Amino acid sequence: MKSFFTILLFIFFATVAVALIYNFWPETRLAKQVKIDYLLVDKSKKTMKAYSGKNLIKTYPISIGKSPIGHKVFEGDNKTPEGIYTINSRNPNSAYHKNLGVSYPNKTDREKAKQLGKSPGGDIKIHGLPDGILSKFDKFHRFFGWTNGCIMVTNAEVDELYEAVVPNAKIEIRP
Repeated sequence: MKSFFTILLFIFFATVAVALIYNFWPETRLAKQVKIDYLLVDKSKKTMKAYSGKNLIKTYPISIGKSPIGHKVFEGDNKTPEGIYTINSRNPNSAYHKNLGVSYPNKTDREKAKQLGKSPGGDIKIHGLPDGILSKFDKFHRFFGWTNGCIMVTNAEVDELYEAVVPNAKIEIRP
C-alpha cells in the first residue's frame, strides 16, 4: 500500500512539474519590425497562422468559442464566425488584456440573423486573458473552448499581435 501511495505521489508531482514547465517555457517572439497583413484561423486545428505577404511568420495555438462547430449565426450561440473579415479595431485597455477587433458581422451575417429574428451579435475579438493571477497560467487556455465566439491567445501573444498586425489586415476563419 505504501508503494502505491508513493507512485501516486510521484505521478502527481511529475504532472505538476510538466505543467509548470509547459506554462513558463519561453516561446519564440516575433521580431519587432515584422508586419502581419493576413491571419488564417483553422477552428478544427485550433491554430491561427500569421502571414506577412505570402510568408508564414508564426503559428499560434488558440482557444475559440464554447460551441466550436459551425458559423456564428446569432448573439449567444457561443460560436466563432467563419469567413473573411478584417481587423478593424484595437483596444489597449480591454478587460481581456488587449484585443484586436474582427469585423463580424458583415452584411450576410446580419441578414442571416435577421431571418431568425435574432441579433447577429458582435464584439468578436482576438484577445488574451484578464490581467491578474490567472494570466500567469495563460497557456492552459489552449485546452478549453471557453470564449463566447472570440479567438484567444496568451497575453504575450496578443501583445505581439497588437504591435505587428497592420490596420485592416485580412483575417480568414475556416471551419
